[in-house]
Amino acid sequence: MISKEILVIYPEAETTKIAVYRGNNIIFLKTIKHKAEVLKKFNTTIEQIDYRYQTIKSELKDNDMYSNEITAITARGGLIKPLKQAGVYLINDKMIEDLKKGYQGVHETNLGGILASLLAKDFKNAQAFLADPVVVDELDEIARVTGHPLFKRKSIFHALNQKYVARKYSKSNANCYDDLRLVVAHVGGGGISIGAHKRGRVVDVNQAFDGGGPFSLTRTGSLPVGKLIEVCFSGKYTEAEIRKMVTSEGGLKAYLGISNIHEINKRIEEGDSEAEFYAKAMGYQIAKYIGSACAVLDFNVDAIILSGQIFNYNRFTEYISFKVKKIAPIAVFQSVNDMDALAMNALLAIQGEIAIHEYK
Repeated sequence: MISKEILVIYPEAETTKIAVYRGNNIIFLKTIKHKAEVLKKFNTTIEQIDYRYQTIKSELKDNDMYSNEITAITARGGLIKPLKQAGVYLINDKMIEDLKKGYQGVHETNLGGILASLLAKDFKNAQAFLADPVVVDELDEIARVTGHPLFKRKSIFHALNQKYVARKYSKSNANCYDDLRLVVAHVGGGGISIGAHKRGRVVDVNQAFDGGGPFSLTRTGSLPVGKLIEVCFSGKYTEAEIRKMVTSEGGLKAYLGISNIHEINKRIEEGDSEAEFYAKAMGYQIAKYIGSACAVLDFNVDAIILSGQIFNYNRFTEYISFKVKKIAPIAVFQSVNDMDALAMNALLAIQGEIAIHEYK
């Protein structure tokens, strides 16, 4: 077993998670919380790079983790060019350039690769990687068609989470991921992505970042097109305000004023009928899109996989399962550890068990 250490970086809107693994074993984990008043000093997300870099260095040094034993640094992926092949990518200058300019948009995920690259320079012989970024694009060509040539569907989804649980499910059932037909529904803290996995490729998936699909804790998902056009040209909102409405101020947050699933579940348990109704509506939409993904696979589905913290609550699991259980067996992964998934990919890469791809 390799004894070198792997540093994992996972930037989010108000936090940066870092972890150090020795082989498969985690030896350090920290969630760095960034104060709102500090983040407000930066005009753009990319301007936060040096601040987050310095805070990571400080945490590693304060906890005696700033060591040359770190030979791989892997990060949460960003909005770079579409990647036709899933897997591990070496972070190079071209990728850094695309992360900084936001090739497909600017998001906290863009910081991950940049921070990994900076930190790799601090350690002897360290390499910096992205693993299964959100822009993995294995769509069948027919899945890209929208209904008008000006518009084309693109693949931005929870590739890391989906690939991880799909492989984990396959292994636990003594199967190879590349041999199975699976539907994976991942309910994240932001969006929800539902993918049709056909023999190792995600051939169709809703665009979870700012596009279609079920509404989530903070995102609107698909909206009535006519009404959306009307709102856009009403003069009441700027483009930035509408984007915020769709990506971070929609979903259950718009209906209930909160987006924390634990608080929502508590309100339901206390008899809040409004919270129960809209949570059920979200589950209804998830089940509906699972059905659509099953149709992509001709309803020849080996398993439907539900992943995400929300499935720690039986009411959500049971409601969705009831609607789709006749299609295929259901597997539930309540705890999807992105840090473990990133570390596992880096470990396999430095051990030579999987290929390291070049970003072009």
